[in-house]
Amino acid sequence: MRLLRSDQRVLVGGVHRLVVIRGFHHIQLAMPPGQEDEAESFYAEVLGLRRVPKPAELEARGGAWFRGPGVEVHLGVEEDFRPARKAHLALLVEGLDELRDRLRGAGVKTVDDTQLEGHRRFYASDPFGNRLEFVERH
Repeated sequence: MRLLRSDQRVLVGGVHRLVVIRGFHHIQLAMPPGQEDEAESFYAEVLGLRRVPKPAELEARGGAWFRGPGVEVHLGVEEDFRPARKAHLALLVEGLDELRDRLRGAGVKTVDDTQLEGHRRFYASDPFGNRLEFVERH
């Protein structure tokens, strides 16, 4: 397998095109069926993300989508749901201490970990047990 640099031109349909990975469009986590209200309570009311409508053709699958400045989180239903306890998303935030207080006020346990140079961080879990990391640059 030949590895490509992210700025390398590749032949696609007879045309050389530049391949550039620019960032994330969204992150998807799993959730159990029928828990959309719990998702909204946590992701919208506690974290402050805005719930956005799913496209009509995807609505029947269940789940919920949330958006904030520069971030989009999709929660998709898994019938055989198991939370992501090691794999996780890391959300870059401003106001880390205030967010920790808000989470704790909502009854969410927060866990400190080794602080990394230039960053402060902690972990918490969503209502379904998915691990979330919250990071603030300093």
